[in-house]
Amino acid sequence: MRAPVWIYRARAGALFGSRILMLEHIGRKSGAPRYAVLEVVDHPCPDVYVVASGFGRKAQWFRNIAANPRVRVYVGSHAPRRATAHVLDQAEADRTLAAYRGRHPRSWERFRPVLEDTLGERISDTDTPLPIVELRLE
Repeated sequence: MRAPVWIYRARAGALFGSRILMLEHIGRKSGAPRYAVLEVVDHPCPDVYVVASGFGRKAQWFRNIAANPRVRVYVGSHAPRRATAHVLDQAEADRTLAAYRGRHPRSWERFRPVLEDTLGERISDTDTPLPIVELRLE
C-alpha cells in the first residue's frame, strides 16, 4: 500500500501517468507529514489540480487539509510543489463532477458504484456528496 509513496518520493511518479498525483499533508493531531495518492479529476490550468475525496469528509487526508490547507503536491517525476488546498462549494463540485463524467464516462461507470458504497449515498447530477478539492500550486 505504501509503494506509490516511495515511487513518488523517488521522482518516478510519471509511472502513474497524468491522472494521478500524490498529496503531502500534515496530520492534524500528530503534526507529521502524511501522504495520499489521488486521482486527478481536473487540471484546468498548469498550476491547479482538482481531486475528489472518495471516502467523503471522513477521509483522513480530507480532515487534515481542512485543519491545515498548506500542502505539497507531487506530479509525475517533478519535484514536489507547495500548494494550498481549497474545498469547492456545492455548485463548483457539481460542475467539476459533471465535466469529469463527460471526459471519462467509462471510468465513471466503473467507479461510481464503489464511490456510492464508500460514501453510503447515491451520487446524482446535483448536490454531489463527493467532496472536491482544488490544489493551487504556488
